[in-house]
Amino acid sequence: MPRRNALEVTAMAPGKLLGMQRITNPNGTFTMLALDQNNSIVKMAKTALKQQGEEREPTYEEIVRAKLDLTAVLGKKASAVLLDSNYGVWHAVCAMKFPPRAGLIVRLEQSGTTSTTDGSGKLQAIEPGWSVAKIKRLGANAVKLLVFYEPTHTESAAAQRALVEQVARECDQHDIVLLLETLSYPLAGEEKASPSYLDRKATTVVDSARHLSGLCDVYKAEFPGTLGRESEAQLAVNLDALNRASARPWVLLSAGVDYADYERQVAMALQHGASGILGGRAFWKEYFDHDDAAARLAFLRSEGLRRLTAIGDLVKERATPWFQRYGLSKASFGRVRIPEGWQRDYAAGGPPADTAAPCPVDLRGDY
Repeated sequence: MPRRNALEVTAMAPGKLLGMQRITNPNGTFTMLALDQNNSIVKMAKTALKQQGEEREPTYEEIVRAKLDLTAVLGKKASAVLLDSNYGVWHAVCAMKFPPRAGLIVRLEQSGTTSTTDGSGKLQAIEPGWSVAKIKRLGANAVKLLVFYEPTHTESAAAQRALVEQVARECDQHDIVLLLETLSYPLAGEEKASPSYLDRKATTVVDSARHLSGLCDVYKAEFPGTLGRESEAQLAVNLDALNRASARPWVLLSAGVDYADYERQVAMALQHGASGILGGRAFWKEYFDHDDAAARLAFLRSEGLRRLTAIGDLVKERATPWFQRYGLSKASFGRVRIPEGWQRDYAAGGPPADTAAPCPVDLRGDY
């Protein structure tokens, strides 16, 4: 049986392969910056206004201005920047604040969730009026989809998987990278500090990767455990399990933790197979602690850049390049020869179903 070439192994068409090159560092690792938050940024801005004696909601323009600052200053140290459609992407492009050497990832989902009939499970929806087709049309390199996922909640898990499958088909159709993020959550009667939630979090994170990561091109994972609650040895076991469960290159999200904790999490994740990061508030959340525009920019240009540069250096040195996840190197792609006349058959529809890499579905929940 002839050996498969790099395109056959990864099942990537031109748009996806170019997108992967655009959102990575030159060595195939990811230092991606998340600026697509809406509700959390509004909340932080509102808190800052209250501390200044103003009891009001931030204006649309104030949120746009904050995102422009974050994009322009921090984006130049990122391999890619993730923006939303409401306050972010068109404003950054129009103002010419989007960093010219960074890839562009655009968020697909709507802020917030609805509940299942029992009030416990969470359900996601696409931003009204928004679509994979529109994200591709504006020139983005990747689509990002977030789903809250609890494998043990049958109703919500089935609905969320169906949404991911739908978006994955659309990304194949439009030949654009799909970056999938999953988040665990407390069930009815629980809080994020509840022992019952924290006890199952690592299993939820690992099982979510096992169930869903094969549907995307890059998987964005939570840290599988809690610093200070589990031992270093147990966290290492959890990270190894996550690495085995992920069918695609995976990156670590920051989930709003303080930078010092995120730095520790990243260092551990990189030792256990992560291909990089897609981090947000850990780099820049103190931006809103400063009272005026000059002080906010000064923070970004000093501490913000220092943080992102430090993590970026760590990623470039220790992360697993995305193509190594498939047992490939850059040279593997260089050996591929595209047949003459390929463009006649190219319809931006993605690879045939029988060439797609398998998506493992294992509901055992043990690792």
